[in-house]
Formats: sequence, C-alpha cells, structure tokens
Amino acid sequence: MEFLETIKQLLTNTKGYLELFVQDHGLWIYGLLFLIIFCETGLVILPLLPGDSLLFTVGVLAGNPANYLNVILIIVLLIIAALLGDNTNYFIGRFLARKGEGAKLFGIFTIKREYILKTEQFYEKHGSKAIIIARFVPIVRTFAPFVAGIGSMKYSRYITFCLIGAILWVGSITLAGYFLGSNEWVQKNFEKVVMGIIAVSLLPIIYEIIKLRFAKD
Repeated sequence: MEFLETIKQLLTNTKGYLELFVQDHGLWIYGLLFLIIFCETGLVILPLLPGDSLLFTVGVLAGNPANYLNVILIIVLLIIAALLGDNTNYFIGRFLARKGEGAKLFGIFTIKREYILKTEQFYEKHGSKAIIIARFVPIVRTFAPFVAGIGSMKYSRYITFCLIGAILWVGSITLAGYFLGSNEWVQKNFEKVVMGIIAVSLLPIIYEIIKLRFAKD
C-alpha cells in the first residue's frame, strides 16, 4: 500500500513529493530519481510513472540553490537510468521473440507471429526516427524498446538512436525546468505548465488515434 501511495503522490503532486523527499532524505533524491526513470523506461508493466513532468520538476528544484542539487549530475545520472531501462526492455522483448509465437510476458502479453512481422516492418521503415520520437511520448517510450526487441532490430542500430533520444529527452526537459523554474509566471502557474507539457507530449498519440479512426471510416 505504501508503494501505491508513493506512485499516487508522484503522479498527482510531483513537485510537493520531491521537495519533501529532499528535505527528509537529502542526496538520496538522486537514487529515487534514478529508480523512477529506470522503471518508467525499463519495466513494460509500469508505463504510467511520471517521466516528462518529473524531469521538468527536478530541473526546477535543481535551479533553487537551497536544494543543493547539481543539474549536470542529475542529467548524466538520468540519461544512464533511461539507457539501462531501455536496454532491459529491449532484451526482454528479444528474449520473448526468440521463444517464438505464444510466449507470454507476466502471463499478460502474448507474442503472436503477426506482432513480430508488423514490428519488424515498422522499425525497418521508421526505426531511427521512431525510437527518438518515442522518447517524448508517455507510455509509448515504455513500450518502444520492448517492441524493438520483439522485432529483432539490430542492436547496433537500436542503441545509437536510443542514446541520442535519451540525451535529447533528459537534457532538454530538465534544462527547461532549470532555466524556467525561477520565472515568476512559471512559479505561479507551475501545475498548469506541467499539465501543458504532458498534454503536448500526448499529442502524437491523439493524432494517431484520430488518424486511425478516420482511416477506418
């Protein structure tokens, strides 16, 4: 129950929870951030953990000297966490793909031959672009590495664009929070800004849903 409450607080009150954690546990915040980003990108069963909002918020906190947080250390640490998470997801997908049709993930996700074929075709056509763009889309960034593994995308190709995506994602959003966090308007409208970031990141999903619906009609 405590774990679920923590997840709830992270989703509904990210800034307040992290501020309180820094006050109570100090530098252990680095470990918490690493764990959250790793789980959000590496565990296909935890796609709803905060990603974009977390990066922006921790950037804001790092911009406040009173918190004694090093923004460069945060960025480097979270890039590593994202890469480790993605690689975990990728190799889980590859492992299941090697087991072949009928393989299951946690008894929920069942591999079908059509999934593997469609995935291979999709990544063959959009591979590099898809991996980088997926970084900025909630839920999709959790499943993209897993799907890439299922589709047996060459690891050398995958890891190159995975690294580029991790650097762009963590660096841009964290630094945005770091430099904009001291802005008076941002401080007064912090929740709206975070919701705006989430809304913008969800636009690609909404677009694809609408596109798919019209295609069926």
